[in-house]
Parts: sequence; C-alpha cells; structure tokens
Amino acid sequence: MTLHSGLPASGELDLPALDAVAMSYAHRCGDDAREAARERLVRSAMPFAGRLARRYRGRGEPMDDLEQVARLGLLKAVDRFDPERGAFTGFAAATIIGELRRHFRDRTWGVHVPRRMQELSIEVNRASTELTAKLRRAPTVAELAERLRVDEEDVLSALETAAAYTPLSLNMPARAESEAELGDLIGGSDVGLEAVDDRLTVASLMCRLPERERRILALRFYGNKTQTEIATELGISQMHVSRLLSRALAWLREAMLSDAPRQWQAGNGPGEQHEISVRRRDKGGLVRLDVSGEVDRDTADPLRAALLEAVEVAGSRPAPREVAVSLAGVPIIDAAGVSALLAGLEAARAAGVRLRIGDMQVFVRRTLRVAGLAPVLAAPHA
Repeated sequence: MTLHSGLPASGELDLPALDAVAMSYAHRCGDDAREAARERLVRSAMPFAGRLARRYRGRGEPMDDLEQVARLGLLKAVDRFDPERGAFTGFAAATIIGELRRHFRDRTWGVHVPRRMQELSIEVNRASTELTAKLRRAPTVAELAERLRVDEEDVLSALETAAAYTPLSLNMPARAESEAELGDLIGGSDVGLEAVDDRLTVASLMCRLPERERRILALRFYGNKTQTEIATELGISQMHVSRLLSRALAWLREAMLSDAPRQWQAGNGPGEQHEISVRRRDKGGLVRLDVSGEVDRDTADPLRAALLEAVEVAGSRPAPREVAVSLAGVPIIDAAGVSALLAGLEAARAAGVRLRIGDMQVFVRRTLRVAGLAPVLAAPHA
C-alpha cells in the first residue's frame, strides 16, 4: 500500500497548530465536511509521521518502508482520535511508534525471538551507539547494564539475540574460494545413535539363546546369508532354519519389551520339539555309539548318560577297550553337547578306556576343535 498518491506532504505545522487541526476535524459534522477535515489533518501530519520514522533509520530497514509504516500508524491514529482523552499529537506519536516497533518485531527478524528480548536488543544497540560516542570506545556489558538499568545477564542475552536479526544464509560459502556451503557443515541426525540402547539390549539377550539359534541369527543378519545357505552350512532343512529363526526372533521381540524376560525354552510351538538318538553297538572290546539329531542343552543329557554308561564297569562285564562315537547324524552341537563329550572323555580316561570321535560334519568338527577335543577326533572303528 502506497500513501504518497493523494496525500502530498505540505508545510510542517508545529504541535499546537497540528492539535488545532485535529480538534477541527473531531468537531466537524456531515460526511463531506468531515472527510475534507480528515484529508487536511492527514496531509498536515505527514511531516510529523516522517520525523518519527526517521528515528528508526539505520537499523537495516529501507527508509521508504519505515515511512509507509509510520503513515499507516498515522491513519490509525486519525481514525481512533478522541479529543476527550487528550491532545492528538501525543496519541498519534504513541500509535505511530507502536506501529514502527511492531514492524521491527514481526517483519524484520530472521528468527523469531521473544518480544522482550527483541525490544531489549534494540535498546542495547541504541545505548551502545550513544555510549561509544560519549566514551570514545566500546562500552562494557556492565556500563550497558547500568545505562539501561537491567542485569548484565540480560544485556548478554540481548547481544546474542541480535545475531538472530539477520542470520547467515546456509547457502553462503563456508570459506573463501570454496564451493562448500555453510549448510554442508551442519551434521545430520545420527539414526545409529538412537539404536544404541536397542543394540546393547539385543546383545545381552543373544547370550541367553542356545548356540544354535545364535549362529543362525549371526549367519542371517551379520553374514547376510539366505535360509537355504544357512541350512546347507548347518546340514539341516530350510524349513527347520525358518522355524528356528522365527522362534528366536519372536523370543527376542518379547524379551525386549519385557522388564523380566522369560527364560528361553526349547520347543515353544508345535513341531518345534527336537530329540537325539543314541544307538549303542558292542563288538568285542569296542563300543560304538551312533548319535543323530541336534545336540544342545535340551538334548545333551542322553548323550552324557550314554557315554558314562559305555565306559562304566558293570558287574562282571569288563570296561571296553575303546568307545567310538559317530556324530555323522549330528548337524549342530552347542556348549552343552561339548560339555557332555568332555564328561565322557574324563570318565574314559579315569577308566583307562580310549575315546574316539569321528564321522562329523564340518561345523561340528570346527566346534569340537575349538573346544579342545582335537586329540580324540578320528574316524571310529568299523
């Protein structure tokens, strides 16, 4: 909205004369006479509004914009003037200054800050200019606080707030002769940081799973292997891998949402039970144990019992010369199964019986070597 057209500034009147024009306008009757008196008052008060606008120049706003805001304030003052409440010039000055301050508060700040801090920032800037001219140096925070009669902390906050008036563009160069922009230096949100708690929780819960389930989860999510590849490596079916994986993930999800996770139990659902078979054959001084099935903490006890029984001297039956254990039918063995084999080895040594373990799959052999059973790994006697 432009107010130059139709309202040219005439010779400036002093304040008493301007108040007299306003009183004449206030007491006019009739639409035409009142409109003419209003036009004359506005024209006469234009220089007055311009003088108030010039008080705010040098603060980053074009002078033309400030004059437009002052003239809008003048029109509001003319339309709201009530002669019974005081002189026109006092009322008009307060209205125009209020419009100018509102303009600076609502339209010129690049970042929104509280109104109190906006006004204090303006006052600090004005006081700094005046004290610099008076002291011939930059004033201290204490001097500004004393001049404005505020706390030093408020002055510091106002100085920091001033930076929000014209914030730097994120598209400006970060350094001279550099193609990088300031926006490139701002870090993004770290999604991994939000997952730290979940990762720690999963790590602790993984330790509570059997070795078989831990290995399947590791191959699937850390080794990026398919269920078919996992089944081939472990020597079991793909459907079995799928069931074990689903059961382990369901338990992990439930445990993460529970303050007191329930203990892992094998065979949580139909079709999930797994057992081992230990078949014994005696031939002279040789005892052969053919083991088949997954050997874990749920199924290791039968293997332990069979080993201890094989090396035991029962009645008139002498201890065998050798116990050969065939693990050809064992696709996977965990720490509980290894513990059962170690218990059998100790019992065999105590009884003077030779123990040999053979016919095992690659993963099982690797597990037993790590467990320290390499000296007894060999093919069993026929």
